[in-house]
Amino acid sequence: MFEKDKLESIRKRKEVWKKEFLESCSDCEATNPSGRTLEPLYDPSDIASLDYERDLGYPGEYPFTRGVYTTMHRGRLWTMRQFSGYGTARDSNLRYHFLLDRGQTGLSVAFDMPTIMGYDSDHLRSRGEVGMCGVAIDSLKDMEVLFDKIPLDKVSTSMTINAPAAMLLAFYICVGEKQGVASERLRGTIQNDILKEYIAQKSWIYPPEPSMRIITDILAFCGDHVPKWNTISISGYHIREAGSTAAQELAFTLADGFAYVEAGIKAGLDVDTFAPRLSFFFNSHLDFFEEIAKYRAARRIWARAMKEKYGAKRKESLLVRFHTQTAGCTLTAQQPENNVVRTAYEAMAAAIGGTQSLHTNSLDETLALPSEKAVQIALRTQQILAHETGVTNTIDPLAGSYYVEHLTNKLEEEAEAYFQRIEDLGGVVKAIDLGFFQKEISDAAYHYQREIEKKTKIVVGVNEYVVADEKIEIDLLKINPKVEEAQGKALKQLKEERDNGVARAAIDKLGQAAAGTENLMPRILDCSRAYCTLGEMIEVLRTVFGVYKEPIVY
Repeated sequence: MFEKDKLESIRKRKEVWKKEFLESCSDCEATNPSGRTLEPLYDPSDIASLDYERDLGYPGEYPFTRGVYTTMHRGRLWTMRQFSGYGTARDSNLRYHFLLDRGQTGLSVAFDMPTIMGYDSDHLRSRGEVGMCGVAIDSLKDMEVLFDKIPLDKVSTSMTINAPAAMLLAFYICVGEKQGVASERLRGTIQNDILKEYIAQKSWIYPPEPSMRIITDILAFCGDHVPKWNTISISGYHIREAGSTAAQELAFTLADGFAYVEAGIKAGLDVDTFAPRLSFFFNSHLDFFEEIAKYRAARRIWARAMKEKYGAKRKESLLVRFHTQTAGCTLTAQQPENNVVRTAYEAMAAAIGGTQSLHTNSLDETLALPSEKAVQIALRTQQILAHETGVTNTIDPLAGSYYVEHLTNKLEEEAEAYFQRIEDLGGVVKAIDLGFFQKEISDAAYHYQREIEKKTKIVVGVNEYVVADEKIEIDLLKINPKVEEAQGKALKQLKEERDNGVARAAIDKLGQAAAGTENLMPRILDCSRAYCTLGEMIEVLRTVFGVYKEPIVY
């Protein structure tokens, strides 16, 4: 894009300018949250190798650096989802209607820890946790209440669930059946990203091999029966929340994605039958420009690998379609009103970066699940961003910025270096067994925390601009302790009223299928229709597959 003679002249002039800068500002070194030392100024010499058509192109065209769709937010705004769920299914249903009535355009379900870990609400390990950090779902009966008077042919639903994802998808399909909505018409996403669990979030049940089998079963089943469903939301969000850098989030997320592609191909699936329904889930942290560059690099890396390495032919297989959530780890309990500002900047980075859907965190989420007032402010943040700031008027507006293009290239280089290291270790699963990802993330988290403690990284209200004797006056959402008792009674009633002979037979057949090679989804659907509980289905699979134990990493 630039003539060699002109570039050389620019480089020489920059050296003179930088010398003057350093003489005037000898103590002006700056780094970003990833620890990358930043130049005070970027110019054409920093992107000398950039080729517009090869590296950028146009929105909706390969390599999709500038966006996956031709019109992007000019043609359609991102889906506004607020991740929500608490207490009983009825409690959460009321919150969903509250949000939909205020302009939310998609649902995102948060489940409680017993559901996430595959335990029914009456299990000993569920005590004290039922409905506390999400909604308690024990069976199809709860799912029917959760989506009461919410037409599944009109909304798209995302469910943050991993090890038990097959069961929650089955419950959702069955609710659709009861509403008269065929599975072919259902739209939504299950997170279903088990590799990320071993790496960062730790909500696993089975070892990696049977977990990957369940995922490829879901890929095959949805390809035939739920074609509009996103079968995996490959998640960097939790990797970043665990303390990774932006480059690690980018690299580890895409490495997981490539591992799922390889697993699908190994299972005998045509890459173009399942890759179009893979989606992604990224964090939006506080370094505005680095986050935007991260999304741009992700699109380019994925498109090139899918085309050149995995032989994908369909355009849809090359697209990084992604959901973004603003960073929970940047929220502070101190001066929580500041979190509204942090979230707004992070949301803007996601919008400019080309996200397809967005969740904005609420100001009180370091203290409790969000209240109605806080979640409405978070939703209004998105709506103001979409309708009042002008960010939707121009696609990829920072393209051509010397700094952003340089960052995009650097993040791609760093990601490619990580891919090579992972391959040298024997692939993603082997690297998990060796504790590679866990150690890389913990080292990055330690470095970030040390910067805060040394005040080389300023966090307003935490290590600088602190208010002495601060009093926090926010009405927090409190979960009724009777939720657990109510769930236990409802579960007991369900088991008394269902046909237990049919339920037992369905569970037995699921266990037999798990011991063999048939696709598990039809058996899980049979169990769901028989009102078998989540815990009953998980337990029979635990018996067959075993339980994962994490390696010790020093």
